[in-house]
Amino acid sequence: MSNKLKMVVGSDNVFHDLGFAEPEAQNLLLRADLVSHIRKVILKLDITQAEAAQRAGISQPRMNDLVKGRTHKFTLDALVNVAAKLGYTVKLSLKRVA
Repeated sequence: MSNKLKMVVGSDNVFHDLGFAEPEAQNLLLRADLVSHIRKVILKLDITQAEAAQRAGISQPRMNDLVKGRTHKFTLDALVNVAAKLGYTVKLSLKRVA
């Protein structure tokens, strides 16, 4: 039984590779990236979820959703607000599709 594995090179957006429409795939990727960065900020600040929630102006259960990667519960603007309240700025770049 020597079934060869087929390797497929993906794009730079896993959500696109999973079949999401391009606009939704971009939104999902941006939210996932932002959540990842916010999680790193919380670790860097060495604070608890409760303290991070208080600083960000959200409830601790909501912060837990963020830390657990439940990106579907957050909009981009909500995540930008959390980052800002934790003392960070979010920058966005736009480039034309090839």
